[in-house]
Amino acid sequence: MPVPETSLIYIHGFNSSPASHKAGLLRSVFEQAGCPERLVVPALPPSPVLAMAELDAAIAGAGPVALVGSSLGGFYATWLAEHHGLKAAIVNPAVRPWRLLDKYTGIQHNYHTGEAYQFDPAWLEQLRRYEVAELTQPENLLLLTQTGDETLDWEDGWDYYGDCHRYCGLGGSHGFDNFDAFIPLMLRFCGIEIHA
Repeated sequence: MPVPETSLIYIHGFNSSPASHKAGLLRSVFEQAGCPERLVVPALPPSPVLAMAELDAAIAGAGPVALVGSSLGGFYATWLAEHHGLKAAIVNPAVRPWRLLDKYTGIQHNYHTGEAYQFDPAWLEQLRRYEVAELTQPENLLLLTQTGDETLDWEDGWDYYGDCHRYCGLGGSHGFDNFDAFIPLMLRFCGIEIHA
C-alpha cells in the first residue's frame, strides 16, 4: 500500500485569515503542483482555546502532516509540534504572545474580513497555558526570522529556538519579506515533496 503523502497546515497570525499574503503564496505553489488538497489553511477564531481545538481537528483529519506558522501561528505551531511530534517551520514567531497582546483588549477587526469582535482579556491567560517551557524535539523546528521585524523582537525567537534549525535575515519585516523564496526550503525541511 502506498504511503500517504504529507500535507501542510498553514497557521495564520493574530487578526489574520486564510486570505493572508503568505497563505496565498503557499496556495499558488500547491495549486501549480496539482495538489491543492494537500494544503490546509484553517480560519482560526480569536479565542486561543477554540483556535487550538480547530488546529487539533485539522491535524487529526489530515493524515501525515507538517506545519508552517507565522507570528501567533508560530506560537501555536510550536506547541502543536511539541505535543504531536510534528515538523514545523516557524516564521517571525510570537514567543510569549500574552505579553504582546495585552494592549489589544477591546474591539478588534480582522485585517482581511473586517469582522469585529471583542478581545477577551481571559485569552491572555489561555495563551500562557500553551507555552512550551522547554523544547524537547528542537530538531523538528525550523526558525525563519528577520531583524527588521517591526512588531516583535526577533532576538526573543533567536534565543528561544536556539537549539533548532535557524535562519536569520538582515532587514525584512514582520510579514517576512521574500517569503516565496523560502517555500522550497520549508517544504524540504517538512518532508513535503511536490512537483510543479
